Amino acid sequence: METRPPLPPFTAESARQKVHAAQDAWNTRDPERVASAYTDNSQWRNRDEFFEGRDAIVEFLRRKWARELDYRLSKELWSFTENRISVRFEYESHDAEGQWWRSHGNEHWEFDEHGLMRRRDASINDYAIEQHERRIGADR
Repeated sequence: METRPPLPPFTAESARQKVHAAQDAWNTRDPERVASAYTDNSQWRNRDEFFEGRDAIVEFLRRKWARELDYRLSKELWSFTENRISVRFEYESHDAEGQWWRSHGNEHWEFDEHGLMRRRDASINDYAIEQHERRIGADR
């Protein structure tokens, strides 16, 4: 069986490690790498989309990063329990026309005993920014 340390039950330190690992993976913009942290039947809610499974996650992420160009993400641990973590996040990207966007919100994660995420609920808000207003990423 595949495992993805740190494993639940989480401590403050292991929850921060899990959040940092997720941030690093998402910033690769590699759908397969990101999806490997989720169970085969992981359930997702992302904005108004509901789907299940790694294949659906990969397809979602391919679509996402095809339109959210130069995506860069920052995640912050908000709270945790034994097998759940909540994060606050912000990311910035631009569309094909060059308009920059800042997106922010909250995610609630639930993990199985092997450290794979079996549920992800994300609420996200977006607003337009100017390139000089960016605060995430080295290429500002």
